[in-house]
Formats: sequence, C-alpha cells, structure tokens
Amino acid sequence: MTYTRFERARIIGARALQISMGAPILLEDVRGVVDPMEISMREFGRGIVPITVKRLLNAVH
Repeated sequence: MTYTRFERARIIGARALQISMGAPILLEDVRGVVDPMEISMREFGRGIVPITVKRLLNAVH
C-alpha cells in the first residue's frame, strides 16, 4: 500500500510513542540504536509496523 506523507508521519510517530512506552521492538538487529524514532522508521521501511490505516473513500469534508 502506498501511504501519503501525512499517513507515514502519523504511523512512524505513533509507533515511536509505543516503543518509548515499552512496546516490544519487532526488529531483530537494533544494535546500538536507542532512538524510538529511528527504530520505528526502520520498522516502517521493512514493512513490519503493526499499524493499519483506514481510508474513507469519497469522504466529504
């Protein structure tokens, strides 16, 4: 799935918050990386972030 830049920012930020609050890290090779943002960006890059996006098609604002 292709995400917009806003969806990407929201997913990475939400995952970084989860990691900073003690959620398990899904990567196996995080040697020396302690920054939750860096870890969440690596998870997002590999496509293993456990967050989904629900889009409303033809939404009226």
